[in-house]
Amino acid sequence: MENIIIFDTTLRDGEQSPGASMNTEEKIQLALQLEKLGVDVIEAGFAAASPGDFDAISRISDQVKNSKICSLARALDRDIKAAGEAIKSADFKRIHTFIATSQIHMEYKLKMTPDQVIKKAVDAVTYAKTFCDDIEFSCEDAGRSDIGFMKEILDAVINAGATTLNIPDTVGYRMPSEMASIIKSLHESIGGRAILSVHNHNDLGLAVASSIECILAGARQVECTINGLGERAGNAALEEVVMALRTRHDIFSDYDTNINIKEIYPTSRLVSAITGIEPQPNKAIVGKNAFAHESGIHQDGVLKHMETYEIMKATDIGLDKNSIVLGKHSGRHAFKDKLLKLGFNLKNDEIDEAFGRFKILADAKKEIFDDDIRALVSAEIAKVEEVFKLVTLQLSDCNPGGVANAAVTILHDGKEVTDAAIGNGTMDAVFKVIDRVCGIKGELRDYKVDAVTEGKDALARVVVKVAFEGKKPVMGHGLSVDTMLATANAYIGALNSHLSMK
Repeated sequence: MENIIIFDTTLRDGEQSPGASMNTEEKIQLALQLEKLGVDVIEAGFAAASPGDFDAISRISDQVKNSKICSLARALDRDIKAAGEAIKSADFKRIHTFIATSQIHMEYKLKMTPDQVIKKAVDAVTYAKTFCDDIEFSCEDAGRSDIGFMKEILDAVINAGATTLNIPDTVGYRMPSEMASIIKSLHESIGGRAILSVHNHNDLGLAVASSIECILAGARQVECTINGLGERAGNAALEEVVMALRTRHDIFSDYDTNINIKEIYPTSRLVSAITGIEPQPNKAIVGKNAFAHESGIHQDGVLKHMETYEIMKATDIGLDKNSIVLGKHSGRHAFKDKLLKLGFNLKNDEIDEAFGRFKILADAKKEIFDDDIRALVSAEIAKVEEVFKLVTLQLSDCNPGGVANAAVTILHDGKEVTDAAIGNGTMDAVFKVIDRVCGIKGELRDYKVDAVTEGKDALARVVVKVAFEGKKPVMGHGLSVDTMLATANAYIGALNSHLSMK
C-alpha cells in the first residue's frame, strides 16, 4: 500500500480565487481544521507576498503540530528568506520554490535562456536548503514545457537537494492522458531520487481526472484545494481526489491517503463559511445535491436499497442529516462541543462571545442549523478591530415613486454619531449614510447575498467588496436575519478591514 501525499493549497492558491481572501484568524482556523482532516502538507501562503501573509504562516507554524507547513517562494533569495523565517517555528516544515520552464514563459516573462533558468533553480534550492531539509521545486507551466528540458532541470535540482518535484499544468491545458504520459516519462527518468507531485488546474474541467491518471503514472503527491478553489476555474478538488481513490478501491487498491474522510464535509462547510463561496449545488461529494434524490424512480430505489443510486454514504464524509440539535435552551457546554465537531478551535473568551451571539440568534430563529453556527462563528472570526461599529439602522418605506431613506447610529472613539441620507434605493441610502458618518467614501465593487439555511427566518449572509479612498478593494462580511442589517454590517466590516491595513 503506497501513501499518496495530500498537499493542500487552499490557503495559498485557493485564496487567489476572486473574493476568497481570508484574514489571519480565519486562516488559522482553517489550518487547524486541515490538520484535523489529516492533510499531509499545508501550503499556508506566500510569505513574501505581504506582511499579513508572513504573519499568518508564522502563526500557523506555531499552532499546527501534525501537518507539515509549507510556504511558497519564487526562485529569489528574498522570497526564500521570508519563507524560511515564516515557517521556522513549525514542527515539520517545507519551502516550495518555483521557476517557469516553458519556452513561452522563459522567453517573454523571464527573458532568460534555459541555462540561466537551470542555474537560477539550482541556486534557489541550494539557498532554501539552508532553512530546512524538505524542499519542493516546481516547473511552472510544466504542461507546456519541453520534456527533455524538464528532465535536465529536475536532475540539477535533485542534485542541489530538492526532495519533491512538482509538475503543474498551470493553465489547465493538458488532457489527463497527456499529463499521465509526462509523469510516466519523468518517473522513469527520476526513479526513486525524489517524490513526483502534480498540481492540475481546472480550466477545462479535467483537474481531478488528470490528478488521478498521474497517480497511476507514478505521482505520489497531489496538490489540491477544498471545494476546488483556486485561480480562474480552480484546482483539483481534494474531496474528489480522495473519495475517488477510496470509492474505487478495486482500481486503486495499492494506494491510500492519510485523510480522515469524516472531516471532509465539515471542512468544506468551514471553507464556504469563511470565504462566502458556496460550492455549486451539483458539485461532486460536497454539493448540497450530491446526496439528494428528486426523481421518483431514484427515490424508490434508494429507499429500497441505498446502493441502487448512491456509491458513497453521506455519513462517510461527515454529513450529519440530523443537524438541528441546538436551541435557545441549549447550554454553553453543548455549544462548545458543537463548535469542536464543526471544526472550530476557539479560546474561552471567544467561545463566550460566540455563545452570546448564538443566544441572540436563537431568540430570532425557531430552528438552529449547523450552517447557522458555522456562519455565526466564521463572521466573528473574520472581524478586525472595530474602528466603527453599527449601533442602530432604521429604514424608511420605499413605496413606488417614493424616496429611500436610511438612518444610522455608529459608534466611533466612544461617541455615537447619528445621521440620515436618501439614496437611489434602500441599499444606496445605507451606503451613503455610512460614508457620511465615517467620513470615508467607498465604491462598491461586488455584492452577494445568500440564505445560510432554509426557511423564512433563514440567516442572510452578505459579502461585499469595496474600494475605499481609491485603494485596493477589501472584503466585508455581514450576517443577520435582516438582509439590510447584514448589508450595513458587511459594508462597515469592509471599512474596518481597510483601516486595519493602514
